[in-house]
Amino acid sequence: QVQLVESGGGSVQAGGSLRISCAASVGIGGAMAWFRQAPGKKREGVASTLTEIVGTMYADSVKGRFTISYDIAKKTLYLQMNSLKPEDTAVYYCAAVSRYFGGASRLSPDAYNYWGQGTQVTVSS
Repeated sequence: QVQLVESGGGSVQAGGSLRISCAASVGIGGAMAWFRQAPGKKREGVASTLTEIVGTMYADSVKGRFTISYDIAKKTLYLQMNSLKPEDTAVYYCAAVSRYFGGASRLSPDAYNYWGQGTQVTVSS
């Protein structure tokens, strides 16, 4: 059983930066991603990365501002968020799948079977 624990959320002013982390209990050999969910909205994929080879993808809304990375040695996923906007306010969730064979998009929740508990990110104007 894979456990994912997010940390690093908080409050920041618009234009600021924040880095959130997700520590996995075991090494992930497939893919990991960050999703977010704002009140009253459905969960949306923000960024995804393959864990053993190069391969990242981003939602259009965060391209050029957010960077996803995975540290194999630390078994930790990161999301560096720059130029934050109030519309980035949401609960951010880490997700993982042990093996990714294609099919569902890596920005779709359907691609993942392990989830963290979420961390709140609040951006004020």
